[in-house]
Amino acid sequence: MADVPWSTVPELVQASATAFAEREAVVEDDLSISYADLADRIFAASAAVIDAGVEPGDRVAIWAPNVHEWIVAALGALSVGAVLVPLNTRYKGAEAGYILGKSRARLLFTITGFLDTDYVDLLRRAHGGPEGGRPVAELEHLERIVVLRGDAPEGTESFEEFLGRADGVADDDVFQRWKDVEPDDLCDIMFTSGTTGRPKGVMVGHAQTMKVFEVWSREVGLREGDRYLIVNPFFHTFGYKAGILAALMRGATIVPQAVFDAGQVADLIAAQRVTMLPGPPALYQSILNLPDLGERDLSSLRLAVTGAATVPVELIRRMREDLGFDVVLTAYGLTESTGVVSMCRPDDDYPTIANRCGRAIPDTEVRIVDEQGNALPADTPGEVVVRGYNVMRGYFEDPEQTAEAIVDGWLHTGDIGVMDERGYLKITDRKKDMFIVGGFNAYPAEIENDLARHPRIAAAAVVGMPDDRLGEVGCAFVVPRTGEEPPAEDEVIAWCREEMANYKVPRRVIVVDAFPANASGKVLKNELRERAAREAGA
Repeated sequence: MADVPWSTVPELVQASATAFAEREAVVEDDLSISYADLADRIFAASAAVIDAGVEPGDRVAIWAPNVHEWIVAALGALSVGAVLVPLNTRYKGAEAGYILGKSRARLLFTITGFLDTDYVDLLRRAHGGPEGGRPVAELEHLERIVVLRGDAPEGTESFEEFLGRADGVADDDVFQRWKDVEPDDLCDIMFTSGTTGRPKGVMVGHAQTMKVFEVWSREVGLREGDRYLIVNPFFHTFGYKAGILAALMRGATIVPQAVFDAGQVADLIAAQRVTMLPGPPALYQSILNLPDLGERDLSSLRLAVTGAATVPVELIRRMREDLGFDVVLTAYGLTESTGVVSMCRPDDDYPTIANRCGRAIPDTEVRIVDEQGNALPADTPGEVVVRGYNVMRGYFEDPEQTAEAIVDGWLHTGDIGVMDERGYLKITDRKKDMFIVGGFNAYPAEIENDLARHPRIAAAAVVGMPDDRLGEVGCAFVVPRTGEEPPAEDEVIAWCREEMANYKVPRRVIVVDAFPANASGKVLKNELRERAAREAGA
């Protein structure tokens, strides 16, 4: 792995405090925190974590939305060698309890009163109230709950009380713990969203994280002084690593957004003169659908990075022309690859950015392989596999699943893609989502990309549905554009027959207000398949 300026989180915190001391690190509402002040706050959180008895390698969980306290608590724990376990804010008590139990987290940072939700109460309803000195009866390893914001119920303590513990720990002891964190130490366990089965804990080290996001932040062109609106959840790699850590690496100002609301995001862009706004395609589509978009001041926007799905060409055009981004880049990654596999570059031509998700990040390899793992020639569909420093250590305490995912050093992503002769990748679909129409392989993402060009369709999700003659055919769920009449089914099918090969044309088109999604915002294709099967009478 090539050298980077920092190999651990505490090294990054110290370096950013020195390089960007007086620059704003975080701006939230009326609060402004400089880089020097942020490092002091993280140092205090580290001291309190030590006082709480957390040892290097112990797991510390955090279950909270995008607020500045998340940054302070998480980086404070990471800087003294704890392993961070972020929890999805959409989890219910049983889901959060499973991950807390699986990871055997000793300390939990959370909040109460967020969107009328009390996370401590959710947890206790599922796993019992305080008992025997534990804050939650059934979670025997969980010794302490710290409430970052909101009232601290019985058996918990407020973040202010927790930080007060820092006074009892010598500065030298904290500095020593920061120094003792090694590049090869485990940094975090990010649990996958688990659309099927139980979530799996993806293990990634400090040096991996530093290298991947030094590359990411450099290649996308993030720079000192950028105003970085982080809508992507901090519990996700896109918000935590491509957000918080990347901003620290480059001296950007973090503007956290706790809950996505297109109107509020547009307000923040204007008020904070936001320059950097990454996110999934749905984020930009929601902003484009604002009825008063033409009256909004979005002139500060400079850089957009999107991924997590195939991006319609029409969306990229509108992001540049209607939202005013100077640079729109596409990228591809998954939790198991430390969030990044391939990236477009700012100097790539427009067709490449629109139709590809980039080439492998430096010093890593990407291949397209068949069912037997043999490399396939250019422009031939197959599974995407990855090898390099970005590949996870494995799944936490799950050697069998790890062995299935990583074969001879190659991470099998489960994604179907093609690669051109330049090494530029295009993801066509999930391996499991492909359906076969009369012997022809149909890739939903490709059909969805075409449907997004329809003048009255904002977004589409396509699944296979049973068919007596062809085995399976396409069923398209579509969300109409704001201000447009919902398209009629026969009209869309007729349009598709003019725009795509016959086997790709959906046989059913169902208009919906929104797609069902899991806690990470991914479309739940299994639910759409079930509905499509019912529509087919299967």
